[in-house]
Order: sequence, then C-alpha cells, then structure tokens
Amino acid sequence: MRLFLATLLGLLVLTSLPAHADPLADFTANLPKGGYSDRIVQIEAIATLGDPRAIPLLEALGKGELHTRKDSGALVTARREGREYFLTDPLSGADLGKAGRRDTKKIKVNNGVRSAIAEALAQLKLASADPAIRRAAAEEAAKYGSPTMLARLRAALEAEQVPDVKAAMQTALIAAELAAGTPAERIAAIDRLAGSFDPAVRALLGQVLSDANAQPEVKAAAAKAIDKIESQRAWLDAGLALFQGISLGSILLLAAIGLAITFGVMGVINMAHGEMIMLGAYSTFVVQEVFRAFLPASVFDLYLIAAIPVAFMVAALVGMAMERSVIRFLYSRPLETLLATWGVSLILQQAVRSIFGATNQEVANPNWMSGGVEIIGGVILTYNRLCIIAFCLIVLGLVVLVLRKTHFGLEMRAVTQNRGMARSMGIDSSRVDALTFGLGSGVAGIAGVALSQVGNVSPNLGQLYIVDSFMVVVFGGVGNLAGTFVAAMSLGVLNKFLEPAAGAVLGKVVVLVLVILFIQRRPRGLFALKGRSEEA
Repeated sequence: MRLFLATLLGLLVLTSLPAHADPLADFTANLPKGGYSDRIVQIEAIATLGDPRAIPLLEALGKGELHTRKDSGALVTARREGREYFLTDPLSGADLGKAGRRDTKKIKVNNGVRSAIAEALAQLKLASADPAIRRAAAEEAAKYGSPTMLARLRAALEAEQVPDVKAAMQTALIAAELAAGTPAERIAAIDRLAGSFDPAVRALLGQVLSDANAQPEVKAAAAKAIDKIESQRAWLDAGLALFQGISLGSILLLAAIGLAITFGVMGVINMAHGEMIMLGAYSTFVVQEVFRAFLPASVFDLYLIAAIPVAFMVAALVGMAMERSVIRFLYSRPLETLLATWGVSLILQQAVRSIFGATNQEVANPNWMSGGVEIIGGVILTYNRLCIIAFCLIVLGLVVLVLRKTHFGLEMRAVTQNRGMARSMGIDSSRVDALTFGLGSGVAGIAGVALSQVGNVSPNLGQLYIVDSFMVVVFGGVGNLAGTFVAAMSLGVLNKFLEPAAGAVLGKVVVLVLVILFIQRRPRGLFALKGRSEEA
C-alpha cells in the first residue's frame, strides 16, 4: 500500500508540474515534513524518478548529514568539523558556507527509513556508468522484492552488456522474484536457482526454508534445491581440494627433487638440505632488491626469472663446498653425516640471521603471477600456484634430461651403481660426487625461488620442508624420480583431503602414520632402485 502511494504520488507530481520544474527538488523539499512513515513514502517516490542526483542526497540522509536551516528551512548537507558545519547543496553539491551547530536541525531517521534508503540507492545505482557500482547495486538489490525493484532490475538487465554485472543482475532478479512473487513464481525462481554455485543463492534458499509464512510447497522446493546445490558443491569442493593437493604436492616435489639426488642417489643424509632451499629463497629476495634499486620499474617483473639461475648457482656452490669440506670424509657413515650436516644447517641459519636479520623478508609476486582465474561459484585458481605447478614439472623434466641424456648423468649413474667399476673405466668419482651434490643442492635452491612466492622468507624456511622432503623420498623409493613425483602428489592430495575432517596438524600426523605403516610393509618404497646405499 505504501509503495502504491509513493508511485501514485510520484505520478501526480510529475503530471502536475510545469515543464521547467524539478520534481526531485519538490520531493526533496518534503523530506523534513511528517513522521518516519511519510519520510519513507517520499524516499520511495524519489527512487521512482531515477534521477542520479538523488544518490548523494539519500546517502547524506542515511549518514545523518541531511539538515534544514533554522532561519530559512532550506535543505542542506552538513558535514561537521569541530564546532562548525560545512554546508553544501544536497542536489548540486554547491558550497553554501559554514554554520554553527545550533543553526541547523538534523532530519532524523530510524531503521525503517534506513532500509528504504538502502533499497532506493540500490535502484538508483543500477543505472550508474561504473560497472563495479552496478554490480554492487545488483547484489544489494537481491535483498529487496518490491515491484519497483523488480521493474528496475528488468530494465537494467535488458540494457546491461558487461557479463559479470549481467549475471549479478540475473541473480538479483530471481532473488527479488523469490521474495515478492506468488507461490508458483517463487517455485519457478527456486528451480532456476537450484543449479547455482553462488554462496549468496544458498543463503537465499535458506531464508525461504526458515520463513514461517512460506507455503509448504515453496519450502519443499527450497529444500530440494538446497540438497542439489550441496551435492554439486561437494563435487566442487573435491575438485578444489584436488587442485590444492596438486599445488602442495608440487611444492613438496620441488623440495624433494634435490634430496632424491643427494640422499636417494648418493646415500647422504643431508640435514642441511632445507638450508639449500632457504638460500635459494634469500637469493630471490636479493635479486628482487637489486632490480628494485638499480633497474627501471618497467623490468621489475622479470626479477623472478633472473633469480632462478642465481639461486641455483648459490645453492649449488654452497652444496659443493659442503661436500668437498665435510661430506666426502663421511661416505658410508650415515650417522656421522647426519650430525655433521645438522651442524652445517645451524651455521647457515645463523649466517643468514647475521646478514639479513631474524625477521621475515617479503618477496613480491610479479604482476603476471598476481591474481587468479575464477572457475565457478567463487572458486579461484591463483596464478602463483598454477605457475608453481608448471614450474615444478619443468624442473623435474630438466633433471630427468640431465640424468638420462647427458654424459654427466651417465657418469653419475655409473658411480652410483658400481663405484669401483666406474673408477676402473676412468671416471673421476670424486668429481662426480661433488657435481652430483651440487646438482641436488642447486635444485633445492630453485625450490626456494618457488617457495618465496607463496610465503615470507625466513631463516627457518628450510626446516618447514626437511621432514616432508625425506618422507616423500622414502615413500616414493630411494633414488627414483618417478617415485618421488608420485609420492609428492599422493601426499599433497591426501593432506588436503584430510585437512577439512581432521585439521591441518592432525591431518599431517595421520599422513605420517600411514607412510610409516606403508614402509613397514614395503621398506623400499613405491619404486625401488638399486643404489650405493643398497650395495652397502
């Protein structure tokens, strides 16, 4: 009834005014008159005009900034600063000077008036030139099912050209029909919503289900639609968990590839492997700072590409130095190797703290790795995770090529399988040991480049992945890259599927227990490979 009065009032005013008159100014002048219900009628009438000048007027009213001057009764927007008000015209925005706090009277609003203002603003903003404003207005309009809102949504939908805004308007129109239609119309609207992945749609159907005044057939249709949405959402969540598991598996694989070489092939328990990852991450940070300080901003996004060879070389050189100075004296003595490399890891952590400090260092994502792609229903696949997955496969492929298709790879496999026979064939096993350890450490450094894009860089970064790396290598089969790949992806996916039910910490514990039980049954892992440790 009130909406009918507002529409009728608007039509009467428009038909009775001369051609040069301003209907919005006339409605605005009546806002201070009467009580709250009269004010709501005036607001609804203002919304029917569709005049964009009403937007700042209604926003000021909602904020309590719409006043009348006591001396002239003129309507003004009053923004308080200290003991004075700065006055502007509510329609034109023209400066009207200053006034004291006692020179104006605020137009009061209650919750009913605020609700009418919100609905009127949603209607008016549907015609905005800014697509972002139109989309926000459509999302707000979904809350209201008045006939005026329905008409305004239909008109806006016909004129809309931007796909995502149009989709928001379609959802808002269905939601408005759901709130204001007949039982048959509401059921038809529910049927159209049943295939949506939008979380807002699930909330709308939940409101229908909890509405005490809704007809039984409408509630039954809403319950059926919710069941369908939740079933579809379960599949969507499973797909998202699979992507997150592959992403985690890629990170684990990057961290474990180098260890598969140093531990799996050489039989060295390198507790400083995590610090090779950390050195790669800090190398990325240094390259970023060099680009930021000395090169034009236009090439900053290339810093990550430049950081890859730098991180590989830094970690490889440190790894080779560690092999030449410590590890070469400890082959076939795994316990001493473990203790010695653990000591090296502490030295490297403290060295980094002394140079860079103990606080985390932030490494920015390049623009081409920022953001993501929305698949469906608010599910976003971030570009940095997608890039890490692709990068992981590239690194794995390059390592396989080095081991299978190069002279160094042939020498390394020969030394691994039979050191004595390799020496008798003229292979310098000492040089091969150093280069092999450098390769494993360098790949760990490249892993640090990737890890710098998903979190902050800290001296303890490597410690977060050392246990997982050993678990991946042992589970996959010592020294087997194919097993390392399968193990990393399996553990990553398993972790992500367990997390929703068991939590992150308990999920890791469950995975660890499952790996231990598997190793008990199959001590050589998924894919067994004969190597130096096997000979011993």
